Amino acid sequence: MYKAIVVGTSYGGLEALKLILPQLPEDFPLPVIVVLHIGEHKNDTFIRLLNELCTLQVKEAESKEPVLPGHIYFAPPNYHLLVEDDRTFSLSTDEKLNYSRPSIDILFESAAWAYQHELIGLILTGANSDGAEGLKTIKSFGGKTIVQDPCHAIAPIMPRFALKIAQPEIRLSLEAIPAKLVELASSKKTVE
Repeated sequence: MYKAIVVGTSYGGLEALKLILPQLPEDFPLPVIVVLHIGEHKNDTFIRLLNELCTLQVKEAESKEPVLPGHIYFAPPNYHLLVEDDRTFSLSTDEKLNYSRPSIDILFESAAWAYQHELIGLILTGANSDGAEGLKTIKSFGGKTIVQDPCHAIAPIMPRFALKIAQPEIRLSLEAIPAKLVELASSKKTVE
């Protein structure tokens, strides 16, 4: 079974998340951990908006906080968000990676180490290459990898890099992603 979902997005990401996250049902069994590149702006406004739209609790991740099912966590602005081996969050102010802090790659790679084959990685619309290497790491640990079809993305650069570098198993239109996440969250994954 899958135990967590990590999502990376930048330009056009809030619009994409507003379509996906409200469609996750109240009993959705996995935590969803998101890096949305917004520069140094605060998350408050869109977290409040998403809390109004979603049945799951939406919040900014805090250091040493346990990663719990049924929550949607966002990386705080100007901090890298990591998942530790004990499945708690940690925050870092290390150098930017791919011009970004928070970095999608850093979240994805730390989550891959923590969850191994029980992780789902998702790359959405965006204007740089952040996330492609992290998605490749998730795939190398046996996790499920999904990319928004770049043809349907507001900014196709990020999904194109992810397709090229990570060669994910699943490529979907934005509209098809929520149903796929619900399906994967409820499926019994067999380990080979």
